[in-house]
Amino acid sequence: MTDAAFDEVKRLQRERNTIAAAKAGSKTFDLSKQRTDKSTKASLTENFDTELYGQNNGDKFAGYNASIAVHDEDEEMEDADGEDNSRRLVGQYTATRAQMNEFAHGETEEADILGGREKAAQIASRETDYQKRRFQRNILTPPRADAFAADGVQNGQTYREIMEARELEKEEQRVTKMIAEKQANGTDEVIAHEATLKSKDDGGKEAHMDDTAASAASGRKRKQRWDTSSEEPASTNGDKAAGTVSKRSRWDTTPAPDATPDSTLSRRSRWDLAPQLGGATPVGGAGFATPMHYSATPGRVMAFGTDISSRNAPLSDEELDEMLPKQGYKILEFPPGYEPINAPARRIAATPTPANIGGFMMAESVSSSAMGKQLPTEIPGVGDLSFFKPEDMQYFGKLMDTQDEADMNVDELKERKIMRLILKVKNGTPPMRKTALRQITDSARSFGAGPLFNQILPLLMEKSLEDQERHLLVKVIDRVLYKLDDLVRPYVHKILVVIEPLLIDQDYYARVEGRDIITNLAKAAGLAHMISTMRPDIDHVDEYVRNTTARAFAVVASALGIQALLPFLRAVCRSKKSWQARHTGVKIVQQIPILMGCAVLPHLAGLVECIGENLNDEQAKVRTVTSLAFAALAEASSPYGIESFDPILNPLWTGARKQRGKGLAGFLKAIGYIIPLMDSEYAYYYTTQVMEILVREFASPDEEMKKVVLKVLSQCANTDGVTSAYLKENMLAEFFKCFWVRRMALDKRNYHQVIETTFEIGKKVGVGEIVERIVANLKDESEAYRKMTVETIEKLLSTHGASDIDERLEERLVDGVLYAFQEQGVEDTVMLNGFGTIVNVLGVRCKNYLPQIVSTILYRLNQKSATMRQQAADLISRIAVAMHECEEDQQIAKLSVVLYEFLGEEYPEVLGSILGALRSIVTVIGINAMQPPIRDLLPRLTPILRNRHEKVQENTIDLVGRIADRGPESVNAREWMRICFELLDMLKAHKKGIRRAANNTFGFIAKAIGPQDVLATLLNNLRVQERQSRVCTAVAIGIVAETCSPFTVIPALMNEYRVPELNVQNGVLKSLSFLFEYIGEMAKDYVYAVTPLLEDALIDRDQVHRQTAAAVVKHIALDVVGLGCEDAMLHLLNLLYPNIFETSPHVIDRMIEAIDAVRVCVGTGVVMNYVWAGLFHPARKVRVPYWRLYNDAYVQSADAMVPYYPNLEEEHLTRHELNIML
Repeated sequence: MTDAAFDEVKRLQRERNTIAAAKAGSKTFDLSKQRTDKSTKASLTENFDTELYGQNNGDKFAGYNASIAVHDEDEEMEDADGEDNSRRLVGQYTATRAQMNEFAHGETEEADILGGREKAAQIASRETDYQKRRFQRNILTPPRADAFAADGVQNGQTYREIMEARELEKEEQRVTKMIAEKQANGTDEVIAHEATLKSKDDGGKEAHMDDTAASAASGRKRKQRWDTSSEEPASTNGDKAAGTVSKRSRWDTTPAPDATPDSTLSRRSRWDLAPQLGGATPVGGAGFATPMHYSATPGRVMAFGTDISSRNAPLSDEELDEMLPKQGYKILEFPPGYEPINAPARRIAATPTPANIGGFMMAESVSSSAMGKQLPTEIPGVGDLSFFKPEDMQYFGKLMDTQDEADMNVDELKERKIMRLILKVKNGTPPMRKTALRQITDSARSFGAGPLFNQILPLLMEKSLEDQERHLLVKVIDRVLYKLDDLVRPYVHKILVVIEPLLIDQDYYARVEGRDIITNLAKAAGLAHMISTMRPDIDHVDEYVRNTTARAFAVVASALGIQALLPFLRAVCRSKKSWQARHTGVKIVQQIPILMGCAVLPHLAGLVECIGENLNDEQAKVRTVTSLAFAALAEASSPYGIESFDPILNPLWTGARKQRGKGLAGFLKAIGYIIPLMDSEYAYYYTTQVMEILVREFASPDEEMKKVVLKVLSQCANTDGVTSAYLKENMLAEFFKCFWVRRMALDKRNYHQVIETTFEIGKKVGVGEIVERIVANLKDESEAYRKMTVETIEKLLSTHGASDIDERLEERLVDGVLYAFQEQGVEDTVMLNGFGTIVNVLGVRCKNYLPQIVSTILYRLNQKSATMRQQAADLISRIAVAMHECEEDQQIAKLSVVLYEFLGEEYPEVLGSILGALRSIVTVIGINAMQPPIRDLLPRLTPILRNRHEKVQENTIDLVGRIADRGPESVNAREWMRICFELLDMLKAHKKGIRRAANNTFGFIAKAIGPQDVLATLLNNLRVQERQSRVCTAVAIGIVAETCSPFTVIPALMNEYRVPELNVQNGVLKSLSFLFEYIGEMAKDYVYAVTPLLEDALIDRDQVHRQTAAAVVKHIALDVVGLGCEDAMLHLLNLLYPNIFETSPHVIDRMIEAIDAVRVCVGTGVVMNYVWAGLFHPARKVRVPYWRLYNDAYVQSADAMVPYYPNLEEEHLTRHELNIML
């Protein structure tokens, strides 16, 4: 290359470098600095992929929020601004505010523990929307007139007035519905509906209708009353043409602050003036929901901040006179020239606001938690309450004011007294509540029904009411009803409004309480008054009212007799005026059998005849409820009463062919309950008639229909007349095609019904037929479906055995259940029970499959999952018996060795299952064949006894007891004693099963190593303070005596009684009680030995001593009946008798029981000689226990008393009781 060419190249390179250096981000090498003008390191802020992220020459923070919003809302949203943010992913994809605030404000917000518990206790918080409709009913209706009042005067609403009001409500609902239809159609013309209410002056209405028709015919639009102006037109058409407006509105002028209303407007509106204090509308204040207008406070100056000048104002002379006593004080005069320093008004008053600016001041809501400390719990005249809620203030607020009771009239005083008593019952402590309840009950008639119910019933409708409060208030009503009797009649409807919702409550006990109240109410008011009170609600416009009224009527029927109510029901069910009345009447008949069960049988024909015609009613709802009523009647009367249903069989079956949907479901349900009542040939005929409808409805998508079809199918299949051949031919294939699908397994509502129906069909067609059809489902990919199959097979096999399962089906069954067991996603008892049942039912036939089953168990025992290991151990305990039947003791021993190695299991649930499996193995193969040997196993079990888990404790004690019972010689006595000490703690376990197992194990150990050492341990345990431990020790001593003969125990016990310690002596007596209870007739050898001890105990000063000694006497007396120990029993009877006047109910009960037992032993006549002496004693407290003894003797041995009655042969009057006394 020439020099010229070389220079040219260098020049071009320099130019290119200069251009490159001008660009940002250049990496040109600078000769002067010996480095590039930009770092060669990768920049953290540089965008390599400029196609995606753009160049670096923009704003680095573009797309980010430059400031934080002051409040929760975002200040700006880039996406809505129309800017193109597509280049920045950060700007586009970010969490929404809702997501960011989810944990602060959403459903996952941390709940207030106390608030949640308080709300959960409230009844309203768990009610459905339907149940909450009870709050829409008005209980502040005037009292009803009592047509049966003794004086004949009727105060309150009459039946006629109520029925007129009901008609008005119906008309109102009809008009509202008509307006809604008109708005829905979007038309202005009035839809012509026939009026249900006729006015007294029909001529006016008819004339109006004719006028309407005429105007419509003439083609002009009729002028409505809304079209006319509110005032007379002030000008003629000519004026209108000149531009004068003929109609003025009150909104046309701007109101001036001090201007008087425009007199040119002819009509005044009630909204024209600001509200005034003392007006009709209540004005809100502190604690009221209605906000208070600023102008309501006269002379008020709106101020900012808190004005405390009123608090610092000087006291007036009158106030000082009230506060200070009259004597002993001298009022001083002001010094001359004194002037009080009063701040000028401009400094005290805050900045005023213009008085004519409108607006409301909202009363501040006060939270109940903030008020908690301010609410009183001690009310004047009531005392210290358990609690006092903010809601109670509106009901019991009057008790807070300190008004002098001397100024009140009788009614006010009565109201206050009732208020105090109700508050004590509702919020008081238990003793306070008991006293108040008795006072209300005793004074109920003097208080009167009105004042009582006017205070109790609104409390029951309070939304914040809790279960306990409702229970107590309902209890008050119950007690008061009993006392008031017929005085309650005017308030029957009010009480029903409050109590009827209890009949549909979720809580069973609330429903029972509701029934009790309505029963007592019906008995107090009488049937005629109940009917006249509830009749208007039978065709009420609200379905909720009709439903609860029907249930209440059913309760009245059960209280006063169906026969008495039947004529009324017949009339209601045949009402031509209203379908709602017919519907409610039939619903009453439906509820009666649900309440009364088989007690409807005597009235069955009457009830069926009463609602029979409603099967063909024009209203579908009435037909449906009628069919459901027949279903309830048939279910209650089963297996009797088919004769009563004869008249409706034809309408029922023909109706079922015509119905569809819900109506058909009701008809099918009735058929399903009636068919099992029939004789076999009729049952077969009617089943064939209905089967085609059932098969057609198999494919119905409606869940309710599926449930009904399954139920009816199981009832038909269970009937005698239906043969297996018929079921196989007409129904089986279609049934499995439609119901044995995965979707049914996922639907919990129908899951169990499918299993139940398949089981009933299996009873008819055979287990093999069913298992053959469903065994393939055991390998289905849906786990729920596999579980449903296992549960069905388990139910069939456990009931009917596996005799008709052939060899091929057996293989498929075991293979399928093994697959289902291994493929469980969640371990539960369904698979475990199913597997265990199948192996046990197959029994010896399972021998070929056991190696595979055992390998599956061993594999699952070695899994990480605790539930897997637990399930495998549980399976061993289920199938151990079947394995022994198959002579697979070697496999069992292999499993027991593996289980022994797993005794170090850390999860208590799993350890409990492992111990249970070991116990099953010990039971099955015996002690000698056990691997590992017992001498190695038992020392491993001793430390496990200290485990506090109940399942572990129970299974360990059972296992130790099993070993002590069957192979005690394999373990030395010292080890058994160590176990005894460990077992002492088990005697005070919470679970009864553990205490029982520990007691039995004591007996086995005592038998194994002799009673002396065990007894010494147990007697020492009688010295402890804990009662439960002493009682269990006493039981254990009794068991030891039974196991090792009483003579080994009784001397030691009697010796221990000499210890002068109350607990020990009580423990000995308790032990003797259990001992004699267990040993039976052996007691006759020890009666005379223990009599001196019992003699000492029965004259001890301590009540408990005498009580426990009486229990010992009872057991001895019953043990030695007829064995010649009457003299000892008579001696003990003499010591028992003075104790019958004790005050403690427990002592009295024990004494009475002991005397009754002695009566059985020595004969009725001897004991009756003691009884005659006190039967007619002048003191009631003396008579009561004697009559109790007499009544017991009369109930238990009346025939034996006859020879010992006084002789009545003499002519003249003799007072035998006086002779006995003298």
